[in-house]
Formats: sequence, structure tokens, C-alpha cells
Amino acid sequence: MNTDSPRASLAGIAAFYQRVQFATLALAVLWLLSHLASVLVPFLVALLLAWLGDPFVRRLQARKLSRNLAVVLVYLGMLLIVVIAALVLVPLIERQIATLIAAFPRYRDWFLATAIPWIEHRFNVQLSDWLDTGRITAWLEDHWKQAGGYAGTVLGVVSRSGFRMLGWAVNLVLIPILTFFFLRDWDDIVRRITALVPRDHADLAQRLAKESSDVLRSFLRGQLLVMLILAILYAVGLRVAGLELGILIGMLAGLCSFVPYLGPIVLLLLGCGAALAQYGDWHYLIGVFVVYGVGQLLESYVLTPKLVGKSIGLGEVSVIFAVMAGEALFGFLGMLLALPVAAVGNVLMRHVYQTYLASSLYRGDEPAQSQLIVPGSIIDETHGNSDVPG
Repeated sequence: MNTDSPRASLAGIAAFYQRVQFATLALAVLWLLSHLASVLVPFLVALLLAWLGDPFVRRLQARKLSRNLAVVLVYLGMLLIVVIAALVLVPLIERQIATLIAAFPRYRDWFLATAIPWIEHRFNVQLSDWLDTGRITAWLEDHWKQAGGYAGTVLGVVSRSGFRMLGWAVNLVLIPILTFFFLRDWDDIVRRITALVPRDHADLAQRLAKESSDVLRSFLRGQLLVMLILAILYAVGLRVAGLELGILIGMLAGLCSFVPYLGPIVLLLLGCGAALAQYGDWHYLIGVFVVYGVGQLLESYVLTPKLVGKSIGLGEVSVIFAVMAGEALFGFLGMLLALPVAAVGNVLMRHVYQTYLASSLYRGDEPAQSQLIVPGSIIDETHGNSDVPG
């Protein structure tokens, strides 16, 4: 009597239920993330900082320092960087904001007297009527009940925003505390997570986790350096070009460069608007375009290839989609998780692709040695070996 068929059926049913369990667990995790997003933000930020600092702790341990001493030194170094950055940036930003407040009437008058008429003439649209104070007052008188409802809504939003600001303040206090504990207990955290992986897949999971960690750490470090260099370049360049708000605009454009193409767009829009409002002359736009061109050349041909490269393996469109999708699904927490999830997903997809190239489904009946080398393939035509576990 042949028992292979019933055994195969039972094995297939068991595998199916196992997949259902994993899918249920994944859905439960996503549900928890969506409901605990605001609570998890400081923990995730602290975990990210501890993950970035752990390699430096290991280097100090390699120099015969104890784990606790290495953690304290790295933690103090991270705090020192934050304190220095705050001492340098806070006065600059404060002065720029004071300049913006003082110059706001001039910017407003330029917008109403010059920008709006030019837009109306250029695009054949009517905007002045909607910005007329008499029209706005009449509209409010005709819709005073609705306006009262809107006012209540605005007050409610402001009230909730106050609680949110308090929550952000609490998070800022929690982040350094959590970072220290995560950094101290990092090895124990990794060991406990590793212990949960099924033993049959432990080696593969460890290899994929290390690859994901390496590419993501390389990308984040490189991208942060690119943002810092571009922020300094834009701020100094716009200030040399004569823009009184050049430092503020340059810093904002440098920070926005984390999302592809957003930094240059912010630089052009705000820089050109500030130059026209300040000087009222098109010739002063030349300085903004020069800073933009130098920044683009430096970023495209020097900074990104040298500091970031192809470490994460994602294109610009993929990065933009990942950030926007993460924000739409889980808010700020989703933005923080977007690139790590995208990097891990890219590593997993690469593993699936390589496994497929090494499988009999792809090769058919032909021997592995006769296969052509495919870009990115793990199949070696000369030696006929593969680094995917059988």
C-alpha cells in the first residue's frame, strides 16, 4: 500500500496552516502598529540610534574595553554631537526666524502686489478677488454660523495640538534614556530575537538580517552626510548670494534632500521667491541658480556616488513611494519605518530572485554549469557554484 500520497497531503495541509499562522501574525503586527504609532515613535528612534551606535561599541570592545565602558563612551559621544549641533544651529535658526518676522510685511506686500498680478496675467486666472479683505469679511458675515463651527473646529485642533506638543516634549526626553538602555542591551536583544527563529532557517535568516543591516546602515550614514553637506553648501551659497533668509532656506533644502528631488525643488521655489521679494529684480535669481547648479553637480557626481552609492538597491521612485506609503499608512512612524522595510524587502526579493535562478524551475533539465551568467545572478558559469543554501 502506497502511503506517500497521504503523507504528502498531510505535509501540504500542515504547510498551509503554517502560512496562515504567519499571515495572521503579520496582520496582527500591522494592526498594532497602526494603533500604537504615536507610542512607538520614541522607541523606534531610540532603537535606530542604538543600532547606528552599536558598531562603534564593538570597535571599542575590540580594543579591550569592557562593554559597559564602550557603551558609556559611545553614548557620551552621541550626546556631545547633539549638544554641539544644538549650540550652533539654535542661535542661527532663532536669528533667521527673527529676520523672517521682521521682513514678513515686505514679503506679503510683494506677494500681493507683484506675484499675484503676474500669475493672473500669465495663467489667465483671477486670484485678487479671493484675497480681497472686504470679500472675505462679507463671506464670513453670510456664513457666520458655519464660520463659528469652523472656529470651534480650529480651537479643537489647536487644543489637540497642545497635547501633541506635550507628547513630543515627553518623547524628546524619553529618546536619550531609551537609547542608552537599547545600546547597553543590544547584544541581548539580538540574541533573543535570533532564538525565536526556527532552527531550520536560522542560518539563512542570520545571513539575510546581516545583509539588510549592512546595506541600510551604509545608506543611512551616507544619506545623512549628503544632507549635512548640502545643507551647509546651500546655506552658505544663498547667504553669499545676498539672501537674508539664505541660511534658513538652505538648511530646509538640505534636510528635504532625504527625499529625492524634494531638496532642489524647495531650494528653487523658496530661494527664487525670497530673492524676488527682497530685491524685486530678476537678476538676483542668478545667484540662486548658481547655488542650485553647484549643489546638483556635487550631489550627482561626488556625494551620492561616493557616500551612498547603490547600497540600498532602490531607485528614486521606489524611495519616494516607500516614504509616502509609510506616511499614509502609519503617519510619522511609517516614515521612519519606510526605508528600513524597503531595504529588508529588497534584500528578500534579491534572495528570492537568486533562489529562482538556481532552481530547477528556471534551469529545467539543463545542468547548472551550462547556464549563462545573468546580471545579479549567483550562478557562476565557470565554477558552477552557488551561495544559496540548497
